[in-house]
Amino acid sequence: MNPFRVHRGLVAPLDRVNVDTDQIIPKQFLKRIERTGFGEFVFYDWRFSADGKKNSEFVLDEPRYQGASILVAGKNFGCGSSREHAVWALADFGFRAVISSSFADIFANNSTKNGFLTVRLNESDVAELMRRARETSDYHVTIDLEQCEVRDDQGFRAKFPIDEFVRHCLLNGLDDIGLTLQHEAEIADYEARHPAAPQLSSFTQ
Repeated sequence: MNPFRVHRGLVAPLDRVNVDTDQIIPKQFLKRIERTGFGEFVFYDWRFSADGKKNSEFVLDEPRYQGASILVAGKNFGCGSSREHAVWALADFGFRAVISSSFADIFANNSTKNGFLTVRLNESDVAELMRRARETSDYHVTIDLEQCEVRDDQGFRAKFPIDEFVRHCLLNGLDDIGLTLQHEAEIADYEARHPAAPQLSSFTQ
């Protein structure tokens, strides 16, 4: 898992509340067994009409937001059913972080396990970032996880809260397997001091 320390990126505003996981990645696209390849289906029902034609008016398909790596969205982002695919889809599309005033707990937890940052700011700061992303061409912000701060080149600066253990994992690129492997030497020592259980003889007729 790639560490997240300081990231500067183009901002795309998604001025919608209660964006659920079925909107992020609709259920018909959950048949893949890989973690990649979901990006083209992100927000599919908003980006495409029923006959499969692209909706050029949807914000993520506007030319000015192509290549955005930071999404700013309304409150309660990632609500709905638990599907890790939602995080995979956002990351595969090119996002490294989502800024909102609140997130569904399961989505936030899945994000952590995949090195994807959820940044909680108050609603007024989120609204200001959305306004700047709409009104300023090529609007970039920096998300600094080392300082727990979001800032831009126009004087915006806001601190964000984050659990210290979550911050540690993201800064060091540690998922559950990575955390376990930090104790690889102790695990090997334990196994060396405890003989393997005897194997049962195979059953024969």
